[in-house]
Amino acid sequence: MEIIVKGVKVNYYVSGEGKDLLLLPGWGCTIQTVAPVHRHYEAYFRTYSLDWPGFGQSEEPPEQWGVADYAELFCAFLEELQIKNPLLIAHSFGGRVAIYSAGALQYPFKKLVLTGSAGIKPRRGLDYYLKVYTYKLAKRLIMLPGLRQLFGDVYERYRKKAGSADYQNASEMMKKVFIKVVNEDLTKYLAEIKAPTLLIWGENDTATPLRDGRIMEKKIPNAGLVVFKNCGHYAFLEMLNYFLSVTDSFFKEEMR
Repeated sequence: MEIIVKGVKVNYYVSGEGKDLLLLPGWGCTIQTVAPVHRHYEAYFRTYSLDWPGFGQSEEPPEQWGVADYAELFCAFLEELQIKNPLLIAHSFGGRVAIYSAGALQYPFKKLVLTGSAGIKPRRGLDYYLKVYTYKLAKRLIMLPGLRQLFGDVYERYRKKAGSADYQNASEMMKKVFIKVVNEDLTKYLAEIKAPTLLIWGENDTATPLRDGRIMEKKIPNAGLVVFKNCGHYAFLEMLNYFLSVTDSFFKEEMR
């Protein structure tokens, strides 16, 4: 299904009946990524999954959006569909949007599940800063007269190698969006989240390290953390049955 929200076409899928549950995928992911969780919960709730603008079948943002823009679109999406006090399961970038929506915008969610959620400013090692400043120096040098013609191909190969997979796989507009959202620190909004919050983390998550989950557990007033052993960033898929067992327990009052 499609809906126009804040001038952007948003693709979503809804099935089931009962209380409302929203599934928010991570960066570069789509409705299909969270489909196994959707199939489980459509038997208990009116369950929604959506493609973020820039991914799947949704349109790209018209300009360089930040987390606030995505959160405002998400809350407008909820208002358009008259969704009140929903349950929420959010992964990675979806967690960024959930944190901003619940904390900064004070949207009234019933309960939140954040799994491998982004939003904490990452710790940067020396190798990161060396790579960043080497890239910036190369970018400046290549602008000097005559050097682009001589070393342009070398610079382009280095530029492509320097970026993350998420960055390299994005369109030009989404690369700009990625640069903006990945550097936003949402820590200050965690204490403002009112909804009971379940944090689920893979102990070997390298994209959003377990350290982030522990910080969120301390900062969010009513939060608990469950760590999945030998799992990475996609713990909800790597141990799907266990994930659903844990979230079923969290949602047991709403599933009656």
